[in-house]
Amino acid sequence: MLIAGIAVAVFIAATTSLAQTPAEFIYGKVYTRSSTYEGQIRWGSEEAFWTDIFNASKKSSGNYQKIAEENKEESSWQNFNWDILSIWENKSVTHQFSCQFGDIKELKVLNKSNAQLLFKNGIRIEVNGDGYNDIGTKVQVLDKELGWTTLIWDKIDKVEFSSVPKGSNLQITYPIYGTIETTHHDKFRGYIQWDTDERVSTDKLDGDSPDGRVSVAFSEITAIEKRGNGSDVTFKSGRTVYLKGSNDVGNGHRGVLVVQPGKGIVKIPWSAFRSATFSKATEAGPSYESFVAPKQISGTVYLLDSKELSGKLVYDVDEAIDMETLEGNDNEIEYTIPFRNIKSIKPKNNDYSMVELKTGETLLLGDRRDVSYANDGILIFTKGKKDPVHVRWRNIDQIIFD
Repeated sequence: MLIAGIAVAVFIAATTSLAQTPAEFIYGKVYTRSSTYEGQIRWGSEEAFWTDIFNASKKSSGNYQKIAEENKEESSWQNFNWDILSIWENKSVTHQFSCQFGDIKELKVLNKSNAQLLFKNGIRIEVNGDGYNDIGTKVQVLDKELGWTTLIWDKIDKVEFSSVPKGSNLQITYPIYGTIETTHHDKFRGYIQWDTDERVSTDKLDGDSPDGRVSVAFSEITAIEKRGNGSDVTFKSGRTVYLKGSNDVGNGHRGVLVVQPGKGIVKIPWSAFRSATFSKATEAGPSYESFVAPKQISGTVYLLDSKELSGKLVYDVDEAIDMETLEGNDNEIEYTIPFRNIKSIKPKNNDYSMVELKTGETLLLGDRRDVSYANDGILIFTKGKKDPVHVRWRNIDQIIFD
């Protein structure tokens, strides 16, 4: 018998079969007070891949801890004054923290609302989960001996993330992948998180047909098109059925997330959704090894008075590490972009900024503090000086990142 508080969750049908699967799945060891579980991980009922986003808020900037002494090759970190970030610690503004699961080395549970994250460069940060569902959630592990095991947050001590070992048997499934078209005819192609929940091909879409309730795996679906209070769902056979009556196909839908490696995450609300066309990804998603150790954000800030300042940057007096993300909206579409993928940012007016990605794509984003006058400005640590220069957002012409 398993210890109290731990339930073995055996998924139906295909989930009992195992196969050698690409290294894009989240994998690791979960330690409880009395045992250890190792295998493929599903965070809550949502995140399953290294590219998925972990969301929380920064409990305190003072919780950044310096890199371990043995990591001397990153010498630039050793002189960074993390206490300077406490400039916002007593402010009422909540600073969101987001990163991809592939950036996390270890998560240690502190209590039901707080956790400590350890990253690949040795930096630690304490985060709070109030208002988010990534802290305090259940963690599912495909244990090598027990199968799918659901672990309650309160029983977990820590989670160590690692690469999928060669020869590991994982659940037979693959990411939901395809193209989302919006009501404005914009198209986004990538890995799909449907209703911010369903992530893999064995996850099911639910709805009511004219003849009764339908629950079908995404692996059987080729297209979904919104119509009225429901959606037309097309299957591999070519058959199309109109479904309604659930948040998977109609009102209450929480939006579609599209993960685009090398770019970021795009969230399309149901109000802006038109259709989805599903296909198999042409290649496996990023592995754990493909997420390099994060670095300090650095670059040059060009001011409106023609001055320029170069050095280590703290964006919005908050984001200091390149794995952290910038948030901004293009009308109804929400973007979450790691700073490591951004080439430049140019404020355009009080509400919007032009964001250029390293891929060459440009986005006009607004409505969020990262790209508007709500931004607290940039701290710049210039070479040879201990204290930073604080530049207000309204004085910035452009920021170009290294």
